[in-house]
Amino acid sequence: MDRAPGTVEVRTVVGGIQAGRPVVDAPVEVGLTHSGDFAVAVCGPHAIGVDLEYDRPMPPTLAGLLDGECDPRAPSPDARRLAAMPTALRWTCKEAVLKYYGFGLRVDAREVALTGWLPDGRFTWRPGGGLLRHAPTAETRRPTGWAGAVHGHHLALVGR
Repeated sequence: MDRAPGTVEVRTVVGGIQAGRPVVDAPVEVGLTHSGDFAVAVCGPHAIGVDLEYDRPMPPTLAGLLDGECDPRAPSPDARRLAAMPTALRWTCKEAVLKYYGFGLRVDAREVALTGWLPDGRFTWRPGGGLLRHAPTAETRRPTGWAGAVHGHHLALVGR
């Protein structure tokens, strides 16, 4: 389907658990994020999640929760690398996963348990029970995630 860019209408879901999720009247899925003056838009043929956070200290309570999920002495090299991941980047990964399913922070970020971060930037995760109630396929069809630093920001992408 060929269209001039100005003819694609972008809207948001108005109510429910997916309220605020961007949708377009074209055969693509859209993901949007911003932090400060920097914004990112992505699209593709399947669901996509994206999150961007400026590199800054996280609030102490949130940092404590995120840091408590990681063990720098874990036996797995992937888990040890995850413990070395910047706290804000871990948060960015969780939010990108939730955006992939169309929920964003309407589902508790603790429902995404990060399990590893590979040297090429790919990250692994597993769903919690609360996420599975809303997205049962999250158990068997987990999308791929990538996370890294880009110009003073943390960026995470999740998709198929």
